[in-house]
Amino acid sequence: MSHSHSGATASLRVPDSDGPQVAAVRRSAEIARRLRRDPVAMVAVTVLVLLVLSAVLAPWITGYDPDAVTVTDRLRPLGTPGHLLGTDELGRDMLTRLLYGGRLSLATGIVPVAVAAVAGTLLGAFIAYVGGTVGAALGRVLDMSYAFPAILIGIAVTASLGPGVVNSLLALSLAFVPPVARVAESATRQVMVEEYLEAARLSGARWWQVLLHHVLPTIAGPVFVYAASLVGLSISVGAGLSFLGLGAPPPTAEWGAMLNSLRDALYTVPVVVALPGLFIFLASAGFNILSDSFRDALDVRR
Repeated sequence: MSHSHSGATASLRVPDSDGPQVAAVRRSAEIARRLRRDPVAMVAVTVLVLLVLSAVLAPWITGYDPDAVTVTDRLRPLGTPGHLLGTDELGRDMLTRLLYGGRLSLATGIVPVAVAAVAGTLLGAFIAYVGGTVGAALGRVLDMSYAFPAILIGIAVTASLGPGVVNSLLALSLAFVPPVARVAESATRQVMVEEYLEAARLSGARWWQVLLHHVLPTIAGPVFVYAASLVGLSISVGAGLSFLGLGAPPPTAEWGAMLNSLRDALYTVPVVVALPGLFIFLASAGFNILSDSFRDALDVRR
């Protein structure tokens, strides 16, 4: 897994004379304006909003129980009356399973990245700003963990703790902390030379106050962009863990687990089998495109 973050930190904007908080508000408004003018970003946003809404509103969209087994209706093709997207190997409605599965699959993408973004940002900023022996030691630990791909860390953690949704979320959170911390550390080192930080220190502010009120608002942009790029990866890795039997247990509706349970029907109803993979692709691609659009919107040289 590549954790390149040069693009995220290259567009870092230094706060203006009104202070980092006011500058952050102004940057947010400018970013929103640029995103609205980006048609590709708007397509990605539309796809993601539809996926989220369909998952949240699943009980009102379909009248089927996602776990209800009907063996006589197993492996129906697309367009079957009463089953628009066919049925799976146990006769469960595929549309229903896909909509309900989106709840867990999207959460698997968002929750670990959100946890890693908070923990990694605080850790990276601490390492860069405070430094010293503690910072150096933490940096070496990050260097070692940074070398392992997320899927490998996920498999190792879930294999140690046991399969399950909570353990897979914990594994992914741990996997994404090191790369986020590296981005936060790099961004913090860029702003450490600014005069407003020196002024804050000379005014008597404690180190944690400087980090909280001056450094973190400044580095939030590049860290957010990089974290957004990890959501699609988190969805894919989470689905991979479920496919391997280390994530959501049956009969839980989850896109990766659905791929696993349907793989024996690949030659019987190939289009139906491909549907969970298509949803994984749409969600992952949507977040990746949106991350690229955020990065472009943050580029002050445009």
